[in-house]
Amino acid sequence: MDTHKTYTVNEAKKRLERYCAYQERCYKEVTQKLYEMRMIPEAADQILLHLIENNYLNETRFAQTFARGKFRTKKWGKNRILNELKLREISKFNIQIALKEISEKEYYNTFEALAEKRLQQLTSEKNLQKKRKKFADYLFYRGWESELVYGKISEIS
Repeated sequence: MDTHKTYTVNEAKKRLERYCAYQERCYKEVTQKLYEMRMIPEAADQILLHLIENNYLNETRFAQTFARGKFRTKKWGKNRILNELKLREISKFNIQIALKEISEKEYYNTFEALAEKRLQQLTSEKNLQKKRKKFADYLFYRGWESELVYGKISEIS
């Protein structure tokens, strides 16, 4: 027996309005949710249109919020943010808008602070090559650009 709850279009609309109001969502997340709710394609399209028209679903706003949030809280560099937005099928146009949310000054200050913090954590590493590798891996994983990372590595002695 199938135990999945079925939803009317109006119930699904209300549920997805709450889903989108709780936190910014991208189109991909909402279509996934509709799929999980087993909505037929016609109903899903109707609900998506409703969410977009009523500004519950806004890809540009999602991308901007995502970029700001991941940069400020997780200290991600632009490469990581870019890749994560691509994974969510955000358009190139919206990705460019999102990356403009991060000021150059704040970006470099954050990089410097993160690099310094990581160097402090690596003071016990005596092998210079290992220290440089651990340092680089840490920053690359977070999506910082190679010219920034290699510039910092050259300062490590």
